[in-house]
Amino acid sequence: MPVYKNPYFLLPVLLFWVNQYLERIEEVYLPFIHSYWDDLLAMPVILGITLQFYRWIHPLKAQLVFSPVQVLAGWLYVSLIFEYLLPRWSDRYTADLWDVCCYLLGSVYFYFLINRNRI
Repeated sequence: MPVYKNPYFLLPVLLFWVNQYLERIEEVYLPFIHSYWDDLLAMPVILGITLQFYRWIHPLKAQLVFSPVQVLAGWLYVSLIFEYLLPRWSDRYTADLWDVCCYLLGSVYFYFLINRNRI
């Protein structure tokens, strides 16, 4: 099954867009959700889009799945960029260890529920 048809991928995408709509259009801010919801949903969305792209170009097509090391590398990369480097370069970003935990939970969710090669 393509990633973009996987309900476990579609749920984080939908929740992300609903949250963005509420925050940016309706100006509804729920403190805990505003702080951590996007971080929790980021890795399933980022890794899901990346996996689908790789499936389009890789010879294995739908059989391709990311290894645990590849998912770990994605988690480390996003954590390093958004929680270490960007806060050092710009006052707009804030480093938060809880965000790193949310990225980890999202990565685990991706690995077990989206990263499948069932057709």
